[in-house]
Amino acid sequence: MQDEAAFFALNAAGFGDKEREAARVGGLSASIFRYDTGVEGVRLKTPRGEIVVLPFMGQMVWSAAFDGVELAMRSMFPAPRPARTIVETYGCLAYHSGILRNGVPGPTDAHPAHGEAPCATIDRAGLACGRDARGRWLASTAEREYAMGFGAHYLARSRVTMREQETTFDIEMEVENLSAAPMEIMYMCHVNFAFAAGARIVQSAPFTPEHVITRTAIPAHVTPNDAYRAFVSALAADPALMERLDEPGRYDPEQVFYIKGARPQADGRVRYMLLRREGDGFEIAWDPQAMPHTVRWVMANSDQRVAAFAMPATCEPEGYAAETRKGHVRSLPGGARVRFVTSLGYVEAARTAEAARAIEGAGR
Repeated sequence: MQDEAAFFALNAAGFGDKEREAARVGGLSASIFRYDTGVEGVRLKTPRGEIVVLPFMGQMVWSAAFDGVELAMRSMFPAPRPARTIVETYGCLAYHSGILRNGVPGPTDAHPAHGEAPCATIDRAGLACGRDARGRWLASTAEREYAMGFGAHYLARSRVTMREQETTFDIEMEVENLSAAPMEIMYMCHVNFAFAAGARIVQSAPFTPEHVITRTAIPAHVTPNDAYRAFVSALAADPALMERLDEPGRYDPEQVFYIKGARPQADGRVRYMLLRREGDGFEIAWDPQAMPHTVRWVMANSDQRVAAFAMPATCEPEGYAAETRKGHVRSLPGGARVRFVTSLGYVEAARTAEAARAIEGAGR
């Protein structure tokens, strides 16, 4: 994480109904407020956009907008609600999924959907700022110590960082095993971009059945019909059918895919982009050595419209038992740390052609 020039602790009691500025550095600012639902929010702003973080509720990124374009999914939740599980307030742009258990629980699993981290109560929250080679930055920070009798004991440190001259931002999660015993870890940065009808998914892996694997097993929360089953079969045979999101009605219920073989660019990170019909786009990037799995989740119905076109993870989201059988559950040694960084944001129309060439060129 960056060297900090200044740090300010946040106290939930200091958040009121009226939004007020808490920090400013150059063209960056942070303000704090409380939603009508009672959930605290931090608004980080740059000259081109803003993001809203929930500092005491899992450090979710609730929303983000750059150049007037909203990045987050559409849902039935106009504001975050107090919740213990993510499905009770499913309307955010991004959340930490895991850490001990990730994904939708299978028949023999006892964990909640997407684990204990999404709505976790944060112990310590703050604001940090500084300057590095990329310029000024401002971050919302969080720490949570997890301890369970006869179970795991870890410290999760997370932060969301904006930069003065950029339309992308970083979501970081560092997990330290505070126990002497090894600890299982399953993590995914669950990024729920807005569904953009007619958009094209840009990736370095080809749209073939070997590289874009359609989930054909239907989970318990999905109620299929014959047309849905037929579409799943068609996608499994020819994943190129979903390179463009030009049939929104076909993504109700959801479709899930696992992307294999995407190649990183020169900086070592793999990138994906959703190129919108308007000419601009959304992008996401991460180190595939840290998070080797890519999950795609697309859904469009009257309540929720989301194009999670690339979610980085240490495992697939089929629940603990299934991922254990696949060999996807990691072991973190006692006293060890692991860090995950996901960069995401907005690409203006003037940069999308070059960005698409760089992504697709990495696959050649």
